[in-house]
Amino acid sequence: MLWQKVGFTQQEMARRSQDSAAQSVEARTLASQAEALTHALQARLAVAEVKLSEVTLQRSQLEELMLSVSRSRDDNLVQDIDSALRLAMQQTQLTGASQPLVSALQAADQRISRAAQPRLNPVQRAIARDVERIQSAALTDVPSLVRQLDELAQQVDAWPVHNEWRGKAPADAAVESKAVSASQETSPDKPASTTGSKGWARITQAWNAFWARAWVDVTMNGRELVRVSRIDRPEAALLAPEQVFFLRENIKLRLLNARLGLLARHMEQSQADLLSTEQALERYFDRNDPLVESALKSLAQLRVEVSKSELPRPDESLAALATAAGGR
Repeated sequence: MLWQKVGFTQQEMARRSQDSAAQSVEARTLASQAEALTHALQARLAVAEVKLSEVTLQRSQLEELMLSVSRSRDDNLVQDIDSALRLAMQQTQLTGASQPLVSALQAADQRISRAAQPRLNPVQRAIARDVERIQSAALTDVPSLVRQLDELAQQVDAWPVHNEWRGKAPADAAVESKAVSASQETSPDKPASTTGSKGWARITQAWNAFWARAWVDVTMNGRELVRVSRIDRPEAALLAPEQVFFLRENIKLRLLNARLGLLARHMEQSQADLLSTEQALERYFDRNDPLVESALKSLAQLRVEVSKSELPRPDESLAALATAAGGR
């Protein structure tokens, strides 16, 4: 029985040893397969990593391209708006109305709203402020100023210069007319009665009127030969008649230049021409004359109106567009 048990145990051990060897072989086979699979997976993982890096690189390039396209579109939009605003400024200067500039600003605001770019929000706010400022600005009536300049140019020939002889004084003319009328009432040509006190009175009145008219003629001739007047600017009295003619023509040209400056929106040049005309009036013409005094007041008022007629500019919008174009 013991020998049987020992044999049975040997058989069991041999069987188990064979099973263990078979399992060991199977395990080695599985291990080799697993190792091969690991190598394959590592190769695939390496390929996947390479492809992932390529995809990442392509994605970054695509993002840069999209950003470049977006920035280029924004830059084109900024340049288009800047060009439209400058063209509207020129139209405003030519027409003298602020409506072209306001329309261009409103159109630019709509384009920026459709673009929906956050970096253009400062430009949109600047445009809103410029639109409000331009709409509230008061524009000068340029045609009215031009008409006033034309009226002044037509009055130049009627302005008297200093120490200019303009006929008889009003008092002398009144005395002469009174003497002439008195002489006409009792003229020797009319039949008058020499008898009685009434005839004698008429003869006496006629002789008095005759001597009065003679005295007026003599004194008027003397005053025409010699005149005494006060001149604060001696150079004005030394102007020859031909120089006075050229002075008047020069003033007309200055007024014409001021008119052209108003039409061309060159306000500073118009102010300079009006100021030189006003100085010439004060220097060479008689300020006591009503026409000269009225012309001086008109010139001063015109200079004030011209100084206020400067058209508004979209400076804030242009500055914001320059900042956006610079990428700041």
